[in-house]
Amino acid sequence: MSPKVKVTPEQLRQAVSAVGEWLRGGPEPARADVAAAVRASARYLAQIAPGHSVELRIPPFVAVQCIEGPRHTRGTPPNIFESSPRAWLELVIGAPVSDEPQLSGHRAPEVLDYLPLVRI
Repeated sequence: MSPKVKVTPEQLRQAVSAVGEWLRGGPEPARADVAAAVRASARYLAQIAPGHSVELRIPPFVAVQCIEGPRHTRGTPPNIFESSPRAWLELVIGAPVSDEPQLSGHRAPEVLDYLPLVRI
């Protein structure tokens, strides 16, 4: 999915629902399902919080820029929100987080203002 392709709320819900059982302690889903849920949710967040002040990283699947403010163009971004795929998806659905995200910069915590994105 290209970053220019819009993610609808229904597409987000479908992608995240596919890994919902895992997020509630069930068996691990296929890597492709985790990747789809992570990418859809990160890109959806970038749509509802457009900008270039914070780099949201969920390795190895996606990195997007979000949050309105000064644009970052070279070197290490000053504001980074980085999370494991599972912890990110737990934040996305409003579940207790198994692993805290790593935040750097004073703008990175603003990502949390937009979460949860979907309830399943």
